[in-house]
Amino acid sequence: MSPGHWIRFLSGPDIDGLNLTSAEIVAAVQGAVLAHGRGRALVEPRVHLTPDNDGAGHFNVLRGHLPDLGPGGVSGVKVVGDFVTNYARGLPSELGLLTLYDPGTGMPASIMDATMITAARTGAMTAVGARFLARPDARILGHVGARGTAFWNVVLLDAEFDLAEIRVTSRRPESREAFAAELAAVTATPVVATATADEAFDGADILVEASRLTRPEPLLRTGLVGPGAFVVPYGTISAVEDDLLDVMDKIVVDDWAESQSGRFGALRRHVDSGALSERTLHAELGQVVAGLRPGRESPAERILLWHRGLAILDIALGQLILERAQRADAGTMLRYR
Repeated sequence: MSPGHWIRFLSGPDIDGLNLTSAEIVAAVQGAVLAHGRGRALVEPRVHLTPDNDGAGHFNVLRGHLPDLGPGGVSGVKVVGDFVTNYARGLPSELGLLTLYDPGTGMPASIMDATMITAARTGAMTAVGARFLARPDARILGHVGARGTAFWNVVLLDAEFDLAEIRVTSRRPESREAFAAELAAVTATPVVATATADEAFDGADILVEASRLTRPEPLLRTGLVGPGAFVVPYGTISAVEDDLLDVMDKIVVDDWAESQSGRFGALRRHVDSGALSERTLHAELGQVVAGLRPGRESPAERILLWHRGLAILDIALGQLILERAQRADAGTMLRYR
C-alpha cells in the first residue's frame, strides 16, 4: 500500500469468513463485562436518533472505551438501527455499523458491519448472565422472539446448559416455525414452536423475552415465573407485567446509568415509577462476574437480568474480529488520509 493512513473495512461476509467460534464470542463478551465490574471500562449511555419516518424506527448510538484491550486501549462507536418491520423488506430489523479508534491519537482503525456483532454480543451477554445467575441444572428454555438476536440467545444458552427442551414462539406462525427449523438444524436438543408466549414460558427454567413489539403488551406474565427461574426481558418495548419485579429475589442490570437513559427498554416503566431503583437493584452483572456481589445463592431464587446492550461488548467483539482479520488479511483497505 502507498504511504498514508488506511482503514480496514470488514463487510458482513468478511466477518462470517473469519469463522469465530461461540466460545470465542462468549469469552470476549465476558472479558468486557469483567472489565466493567472492575472499573476498567468506560460506557457512555446511549442516545437515540428518531427521524421523521412515521414511526418506522430509530437509531441507537452507543459509545465506549476499553483501556486494557489491544496495544493501548480501544475506543468505539456503534450506530444501529431498530426498524421492526424490516422483515417485510427482507432486511434484519437491526442493521449496524461499528467504528474502532486509537484512543491515543483519535485515528480510526476499522469500519465494520455490526449486524452480526450486535446479535452475537447480545446472545453472549444472555449466556454470560445465565452462567452466573441461572440454576446450573436448568433444563427448559422458553424464548419469545424469532428475529434479530434470537438465534444467538438460544444457541449460546444451549451450549451453556444441558437443556432437555427449547421452546420458541413469535407473533407470526411462519416466523416461529422457520426459527424452530433453523435451530433444529444446529442442535440436538428438541425444539418446539409454541403458539403463545404462555406455552413457551410455563414451567421454563430460563425465560427470555426478546419480542419486537410496537406497543406495550404483557407477553411475560408474572404468574409464569416459578421458583428458581432466570428471567431475561430486553425487548425495546415493554412486554412484561408491572408487578414482575415484585416476585424477583434479585434484579441485575448490565449498567445502572444505561438503565436510566433513553425512553426505550423492557423495564422503562419500572425505572420511571421507582419500582427499579438503586435501592431495589441487586447488582450490575460486572460486579457479579468480578466477585464483588453474589450471583445465585440458592436453587429457589428468582433472578432477573435486564441488559440493554453496552458499547464495550461491541468493541470487545469488534477488536477480536479486527485482530483475526489482520492476521488473515481479510477485508478491504480504504485510504483515509
